[in-house]
Amino acid sequence: MILVTGATGNIGRALLGESGLGGSVAVRALTRDAGRVSFPEAVDVVEGDLARADSLKSALEGVRSLFLLSGTGAEEEVLAAVRRAGVEHVVLVSSITVQTHPHLPAAGENLAVERLLKDSGMAWTILRPTQFASNTLWWAPSIRAEGVVRAPYADVGLPAVHPADIAAVARAALTEPAHRGRTYALTGPARVTVRQQVAAVAAALGRAVTLVEISPEEAHRQMASFLGDETAHAVLDLMGGDVNDELLAVRDTIAQVTGSSARSFRQWAAENGDAFR
Repeated sequence: MILVTGATGNIGRALLGESGLGGSVAVRALTRDAGRVSFPEAVDVVEGDLARADSLKSALEGVRSLFLLSGTGAEEEVLAAVRRAGVEHVVLVSSITVQTHPHLPAAGENLAVERLLKDSGMAWTILRPTQFASNTLWWAPSIRAEGVVRAPYADVGLPAVHPADIAAVARAALTEPAHRGRTYALTGPARVTVRQQVAAVAAALGRAVTLVEISPEEAHRQMASFLGDETAHAVLDLMGGDVNDELLAVRDTIAQVTGSSARSFRQWAAENGDAFR
């Protein structure tokens, strides 16, 4: 049995979709409210909350492999519960910032979770994706209302990754023992700038979308209102304020692991155009 946490997120939905886990593999999805989600018929849906490790007991019954997202804040308790339940292998989604920007607080938190997993006695696979293509959903309200995107660093290109590709690597790691004990940095197939992303979304919509480049200072004021000062600074560093060769690197890990080329941002935009309408 494989248990997928974060089942309603961008990666989890792709992992549980028709082209994800399935066939002879028994799959269970964890959600806080089973009545509000829909998955393929073969997926067993159970309720639980990663913020409360004591709520996971029934969800972990019979589970041998686990898909886990870092960032809940309760990973130590969750991993202890998972180990007690007899889980043999955990696939953890961490962040590429562990290796590109280890000085950032969030990177340190992700590294701490990686170490907890490695020290747990369970087998492990660690995925370190870069910027998600789906991060551009932040633009949806302004595109719907005004046909405008306001963003800094318009011409900095980063190798944004399609969440479905992260799911494809996770699927391989959950079902193929050869990936145990491996750490994979995951990127898209090419660097893509904000300007190119806006153009791809406009093409998907079939109408013009205007890019207004704003200063990092203005972007920080906007982000800090809902992310907080420290996180806003970190996000802006990763968007273009503090890029380095490691962050800019395009990797072929997805193709090596899955046998299929990584999906482009343009493909993601074409698949998700309705989110911006």
